[in-house]
Amino acid sequence: MRGYIFDLDGTVYLEDKLIEGAKEAIAELQNRGDRVVYLTNKSIATRMQYVEKLRKLGIPAELNQVINSNYMTAKYLQARLNANEAVLVIGEQPLIDELTEMGIQITEDEKEAHYVVVGWDRHFTYEKINKAYQAWLNKAKIIATNPDRTCPVEGGEIPDCGAMIGALEGATGQPIDSITGKPSRIMAEFVVTDVLMMDPSDCYMIGDRLETDIKMGNEFGLKSVLVLTGITTRDMLKNTSFSPAYVVDSIKHVPAL
Repeated sequence: MRGYIFDLDGTVYLEDKLIEGAKEAIAELQNRGDRVVYLTNKSIATRMQYVEKLRKLGIPAELNQVINSNYMTAKYLQARLNANEAVLVIGEQPLIDELTEMGIQITEDEKEAHYVVVGWDRHFTYEKINKAYQAWLNKAKIIATNPDRTCPVEGGEIPDCGAMIGALEGATGQPIDSITGKPSRIMAEFVVTDVLMMDPSDCYMIGDRLETDIKMGNEFGLKSVLVLTGITTRDMLKNTSFSPAYVVDSIKHVPAL
């Protein structure tokens, strides 16, 4: 039995379009008894929304198969916040909803925040960056759901959470305190040990991004598989320190590995 950890955007689908062969490849893995989970850094949808999207695209999925950066952020905070301590969120409603669902107290008062949580925010404003900065001045720690600079979409890329991180680091002059999504060890350990319950050497990390998917796979002892349907091109492999164990044109070639 092997474990297959799939990134979503750029790997299984692009926006609302399934990558050719994705449905068949995943079905083949599951039919032969392998375990499949989905791991996404994207913070603008809830885990249940990802389940619904996969099902709509024809891929059967259960909630326990989907791990997103919102969920990992909530688990990270659960282990560190004391009762009545709150977080200031720079992000969209799905991030707020999932943090709240897991018992994380949210505040809009920068003076009350013990942490600032930064996610992808398509409504990012000067007011938001200033609130986060003032919370930091008041000793709040800054964590981010993911470091992705861009998100792949049909026809190109759009700015992702990395743009929000860059703005805050530009204001504070310091790196943020932690990232909870890929390529963090926090996420890698959880999905392999707690979800798949397998040895890392028996698992494959499949994704389209070198600095998140492939880096996490390599650093945690997973077999890293780069697909060329998202962000990364073959030319980009010439000058990278995150070399994948395998490079395939798309997800449809994964079962043959």
